Amino acid sequence: MIRARGDRIRWADPRWRDLGLALLVQVATTIPFVVPRDPHDSPATWPAYLLTTLGNLPLVWRRRAPVAAIFGMVAAGTLYTLALDGPGQPLPYAPLIGVYTMALLCPARVRITMGVTLTVLILVSVALNTGTARELLFALFVFAAAYALGRLQYTRQAYTEAVEARAAELERANRIEAEQAAARERARIAREMHDVLSHAVSIMIVQAEAGPVAVRRAPERAEAAFDAIAETGRDAMAQLRTMLGVLRTDGPPAHEAGREAAPRSPQPRIGELPALLERVRGSGLEVSYERTGVVRALPAALEATVHRVVQEALTNVLKHAGASAVSVRLEDGPRTLTVTVTDDGRGRAPVRAPVPGAASGGHGLIGIRERAAAHGGTAEFGPGPVGLGFSVRVVLVTSPLEVGS
Repeated sequence: MIRARGDRIRWADPRWRDLGLALLVQVATTIPFVVPRDPHDSPATWPAYLLTTLGNLPLVWRRRAPVAAIFGMVAAGTLYTLALDGPGQPLPYAPLIGVYTMALLCPARVRITMGVTLTVLILVSVALNTGTARELLFALFVFAAAYALGRLQYTRQAYTEAVEARAAELERANRIEAEQAAARERARIAREMHDVLSHAVSIMIVQAEAGPVAVRRAPERAEAAFDAIAETGRDAMAQLRTMLGVLRTDGPPAHEAGREAAPRSPQPRIGELPALLERVRGSGLEVSYERTGVVRALPAALEATVHRVVQEALTNVLKHAGASAVSVRLEDGPRTLTVTVTDDGRGRAPVRAPVPGAASGGHGLIGIRERAAAHGGTAEFGPGPVGLGFSVRVVLVTSPLEVGS
């Protein structure tokens, strides 16, 4: 197998192919020397055969120097005609292949010059041989046909190279697009996991810290706190299993692999906000919720974004604000949906854009800004309405602007 592969590589080299072509032409030009001949014809001598071989030898370097190869063939043929009287050939095989190669590889200026030169040589050769119009027309036809085949091959190769270049460009574009899609998906999954884990862990920490106090002062509240911790943990695990189940698309199905199938629950919706707010209230935070405007059906992805934005804003309140109350307000506009989450805590400076190479921080607010941008919206962070607390205001585009509106 290795030897066969080496043979294929060797014959793929143009030099080996040119050598094979020269040998093939040598076989064709040898035939008139070995077939039986009429006693009145010119004898087949070794000098005539060697000179014929010399006229075929330039085919070996026809690609590297096509013009020089043609002149070498013409010189050998002229010497054969003038100095020796050996067997003739039905066709000038080597010069025809030389003209084909010249038409394939040489620029227009060289082709025009060689065309004029060869036409003159053909006229002189026919005049010295038979001088008939029949021979002249035949010679011009076969050399013109060789030239035309060379140009056709050039066009075919140029088209093939253009198609291959286009295919390579499309492949690169598809690879880049796939890499960008993978990067976007990784960022989306990172946001989802951050939102789920950060929210769940924040509630669990608040409940766990309040647990010992409740055990001493109000044992019945301690039991409720532990139940809230367990419920929050189960909910977080369910959401994580959902995300990981979506990622696990390769390999055999879950039942064939001997593992439990992950749930395929839909993304969270706006209708699930009351349950989310109720869990936050369980941590002792007073939460109010209001939705104004004309409520209408929204895309599932947009509703999931609203849910995640509110979830992350509430998580930040639990972790950083030290607040006692927080308000969640949704305002449905003609083409936008505005989400505002405001607390009465200690407040926080607006998040600046991350500096490349610096330690990252404020991933939650950055994630909110990314989610808003994904829907053509904006996100603003700053002090509350009266300068106290912290406010998150996100405007999401629900429908594109109409032309001329």
